[in-house]
This record gives sequence, structure tokens and C-alpha cells, in this order.
Amino acid sequence: MIPRTFELHSPATVPEAISVLRKMKNSKVLAGGQSLVPLMKLRLASPSNLVDIGKIPGLSYVKKKKERLLIGSMTTHHDVASSSVINRRCRTLSEAAGHIGDRQVRNRGTIGGAICHADPAGDIPAAMLALDAEFKVAGPSRLRVVEAKDFFKDMFTTSLGRSEILTEVKVPLLPPRSGGAYMKLERGTSDLATVGVAAVVTLDDSGAFKDARIGLAGVGSTPIRATKAERVLKGRKPSDGVVAEAGEKASEMSNPISDIRGTSEYKREMVKVYVGRAIRQSLGGVL
Repeated sequence: MIPRTFELHSPATVPEAISVLRKMKNSKVLAGGQSLVPLMKLRLASPSNLVDIGKIPGLSYVKKKKERLLIGSMTTHHDVASSSVINRRCRTLSEAAGHIGDRQVRNRGTIGGAICHADPAGDIPAAMLALDAEFKVAGPSRLRVVEAKDFFKDMFTTSLGRSEILTEVKVPLLPPRSGGAYMKLERGTSDLATVGVAAVVTLDDSGAFKDARIGLAGVGSTPIRATKAERVLKGRKPSDGVVAEAGEKASEMSNPISDIRGTSEYKREMVKVYVGRAIRQSLGGVL
């Protein structure tokens, strides 16, 4: 189908983009366009104004600063997945980015676009929760930092104001004796997650879980932080029983709907399976 008529704006700076968003009603930010443009073609989204931030310099980068990774919002999924520092120090994120769509989508889609699109079945939002990420947001009057746990409000809905733009993602580097993974059940290559699980674990000197963080995709109206499952793990040594118990608790926290990808009961069972797989894979990558 053909989108409804819209006006395209191509600002040269972030302040200029914010100014356009303030002035123009019914406007949307265009990043990589891999989610928004298909929605516009189906007329499920019909903004009157598109603010293309793709030509603004300085929004695509991966930097290590002290104990954080700083990722520009226009950094493509391909660049995230192939970054050596992300792969080495933040495996969960590189695996999540590598699961997105196909090669064409990963070369055009951006980490900021995926976060702001807030698809509950998306791979990146669940990873952001598991990684305790923070988002640098520019607005008309100030910069602010929003924690991932406070960003996703509902299906395709975030805490961003109408005239705000996500400019940077901040991800804490994992401490020693940590590992991470992203596991995904999908109907076929390039599909959204039927169930997605992002996991991060840290072990203490005795081999017990010092920290554990788990994000779920595809099983609620937002990505879910499986805090009950995390509490099961912390302070206990890895075992099949402990991992299975964590999977049970994660399943209890999920709230999937029945759709073409499976029944809600099936998805809850798959949460148990994939939480277990993600934890085990994370343990296998502990450095």
C-alpha cells in the first residue's frame, strides 16, 4: 500500500529536530525506518510530518568510557552486533542485535529506533532491561537520563515527550566473572520473538550467583524484567533445580496473549525453557 501524504523534514542538528517536533503537529521521528515505514505503508501509522534524523552528524558511535559503553542512537544493529567491544564486554546486546530481522534490516535499523518503537516482542528492549541501560534524552529545555525500567510504559508507548529525542544509550560494562546471552524462539528467520530472553549473570568467588538480570520479550504489553526469577538465583550456586525454579518464576511473571505465534499456555512453557537456556549459555560465557 501507499502511505498517506506527509511532509519530510531533514534537520541538521538535534536542536533543530526538536524545534521541528515542537512546531509540527502529528510528527514522528524517522531513524532507520525499518518499523515506521512499513506501518505507514499499511496506514497503521499516518504522521503528517516525518523528522528524519539520519543526516544529523555524531549520533552513530560505540565508545567505552570508564565502566560504561556509550552507543549513539543512530548506530545500526549491524554495527552493534559486530562491535568487538560490545561482543567482548556485553555479549547479551550483541546477540540481541544479531537476532533482529535480516541483513538488510540490520544494516538500516538503529538501536535508538528499536528502543523508541517499544515493540514488546522486540529483541533490543528486553536486552536493555537485563543490562540496566540508561537513555540520554534531549528535549526543548534540558537533557535528561531515563532508566530502561522506567522507559517502556505500554505497547509501543514510552516515556518520551512529543518533542524529545533519544540521543544515546548507556550500558554498564559487566564486572569480572560475568556472562550474558540472548535466546529467542521465532517461527522463522527474521521474525519477531514468540519468546525472547535476555540474561546477564555474575558469579562470586564461591561460584554462586552474585547478580542475575533477566529481560523477557513477546510475553506482555511491554518487555518484562523477571525480578522474581532473579531473586531465585541470587546467592545460590548454579544447578538444574535452581535454573528450573528461575524459569518457573519468570513464567509466572509473563502475561502473553494467544495469537498466530502460539497460545498463551505454550508461550508460558517456552518462557521456562528459554530462561533456562539463556542462563546456562550465560554461565558458559562467564569470564
